[in-house]
Amino acid sequence: MPELPEIELLRRDLDREVSGRKVKVVEVPGAGLVAHPTKKAFATALAGAKLTGVRRRGTALIIGVDGTHEIVVMLGDLTRLRRHAAKDPVAKGTAMVVGFTQGPQLRLVDPKRQGSVELFEVGELDERHPEFASLGLDPADEPISWTTFGEALLRRDDRLKVVLTDQTFLVGIGPIYSDEILFHAGLRYDRIASGLNTQEIRRLYRAVVETIHDAIKYGGTSLEPDGWVGLDGSPGSYAEHLAVYKRDGQMSPRSRGPIVKTRYGSGYTYYCEQTQV
Repeated sequence: MPELPEIELLRRDLDREVSGRKVKVVEVPGAGLVAHPTKKAFATALAGAKLTGVRRRGTALIIGVDGTHEIVVMLGDLTRLRRHAAKDPVAKGTAMVVGFTQGPQLRLVDPKRQGSVELFEVGELDERHPEFASLGLDPADEPISWTTFGEALLRRDDRLKVVLTDQTFLVGIGPIYSDEILFHAGLRYDRIASGLNTQEIRRLYRAVVETIHDAIKYGGTSLEPDGWVGLDGSPGSYAEHLAVYKRDGQMSPRSRGPIVKTRYGSGYTYYCEQTQV
């Protein structure tokens, strides 16, 4: 699924796009997208309602409805939220169309059927999603001190890449940004978090903050032809700034050796053998 920078970019764009707009009709042509309540009840409840803002809990997008309800949107790998004129052709895999009394439509395209939407009354969210209570630090939401980061890190007795991609430690970090963060921190993916010294913790903290904020500044990372795009369909340009991710065989930006690709779990990790220790 999209990682933290892409989800935060989408939240910002979505907030500007839908806040204060009144829903005219909601169409959900297929099955499986609406997890709560029923598809019919979801569409009926939103017809005539005003959307009041968009916030985020981890990688979940939460859209306010009339001050009384909230829509929870979970994205899958290829789930896309797009702004479209009503006359635009409907893309294959379109799972939901939200029409407003004025302005363009909001469409959710989900060809792999990995996304979900839910509608709850305000106050129900934590009960319905208890996992939100255990979410970790969110570097795109509010400033985090390096001491808070370090204290949390030293309680983890696992490999750094495992820790960085654990949503109870940091939210929204996946394979792309974990590799980039570790490169900029000069640390190997298999170092044990609890064994880092103060200098290494500071480097890792700085790499987390700078990498996430740079990725947001450049509009996120779009790698594949069907990769990440924003609400208006524009890809991000952070791929041009990637140092190691999927750059195996290329020369490392910090040494004369090549970037290495190695098996990690069910996938791969990318790093510089000479400068990540």
